[in-house]
Amino acid sequence: MKKMYETAMINHGGREGEVQAPNGSMKMKITAPGLHAEGTNPEQLFAAGYASCFNGALQLMLEQGGKDNDSTVKARVSLYQTDDGGFQVGAVLEIHIEGMAEAEAKEFAEKAHEFCPYSKATRGNIEVELEIV
Repeated sequence: MKKMYETAMINHGGREGEVQAPNGSMKMKITAPGLHAEGTNPEQLFAAGYASCFNGALQLMLEQGGKDNDSTVKARVSLYQTDDGGFQVGAVLEIHIEGMAEAEAKEFAEKAHEFCPYSKATRGNIEVELEIV
């Protein structure tokens, strides 16, 4: 396997702290999930990454299929408490492909789900649901 890219983020303070890039190019306040939080949280960061990665994979699948339809992906990430008192995340990907019938959009979404690095990383570890909207 050939490494194509590597990045890093440093957290201080856990869910009530901050995260920053080692080179100072990005810095964000981290807060626990809540309606009026003044920062972001790990679930939002994961949702942003997954939505972006999945839509990139979807756009590649569309291009390879000879399509030029615009697409959007909304990742809804939930935090669950498990029966043993721990926590786990789950994701629902809301996928929209402009001007495409639901059945065809589902085919492209499933191809993207097989290809997307985030989908590969989560497969078998968390529940991920694909919804065509």
